[in-house]
Amino acid sequence: MTLSVVQHISCDEVETRADAARIFNIQRYSLNDGRGIRTVVFFKGCPHRCPWCANPESISPKIETVRRVSKCLHCSPCLRDANECPSGAFEHIGTDVTLDVLEREVMKDDVFFRSSGGGVTLSGGEVLMQAPFATLLMQRLRRYGVHTAIETAGDAPLSRLLPLAHQCDEVLFDLKIMDTEQARSVVAMNLPRVLDNFMQLVADGVNVIPRVPLIPGFTLNETNMARVLAFLLPSGIRQLHLLPFHQYGEPKYRLLGQEWEMRQVVPPTESEVAAMCQMAEREGFHVTVGG
Repeated sequence: MTLSVVQHISCDEVETRADAARIFNIQRYSLNDGRGIRTVVFFKGCPHRCPWCANPESISPKIETVRRVSKCLHCSPCLRDANECPSGAFEHIGTDVTLDVLEREVMKDDVFFRSSGGGVTLSGGEVLMQAPFATLLMQRLRRYGVHTAIETAGDAPLSRLLPLAHQCDEVLFDLKIMDTEQARSVVAMNLPRVLDNFMQLVADGVNVIPRVPLIPGFTLNETNMARVLAFLLPSGIRQLHLLPFHQYGEPKYRLLGQEWEMRQVVPPTESEVAAMCQMAEREGFHVTVGG
């Protein structure tokens, strides 16, 4: 169950502090989300409504409270308070951190960054929702020589995206539904702005790595892939990450008391993924599955 309601938000309207941010997880020893061993910080809040989202707890910008039934002692009366729950059945999803605290937390892993060539990736949710904070954090990490990256869908004013991107060694940029009307109606995305932002990053010399989620019924088809490739070819970029749909997020929906409309969707077969790879490779792209 969840004690909060998800509301629609936008990178155009949100006002956030530069000295504090709301996150919901710090994942250490990640071998994806950039090169080497990485520490991934997940920011809370997302303007999109992707039906296939594997992190539903990332969508609301609010701190949410959930109840894990397996831990519940069925106290009477129940205080429904994560701070007072004796078994830890009630817990908060989301916490507010300052720049100093988060800097110290991620730098605990500096030895792994230096031994593997890894670093810190900011993910979400959508990190552009809290771009001022993220930009300052990346500035600090770069002073230590830490490799920096973000994962983003790029749907925000360029004034939020560009300063942050210039503090990153890599920008992992998701290209999803490549039809403007479908992108707007299905995931609440401003596709023309996304594509303009992508090309602006490339023009500014940012190391952009395009990624395409392969989602049955949405992006796992030749038409959408052909549009991705046609868009990328003039940019000169010749690397592409493909991210096949999976069901790993399903337990999170249950924890939040939500029905997941993709619950019955079968992940792509090896042959379906291979077909998308072959389309890109025929156009000269070096393809990585996952990443």
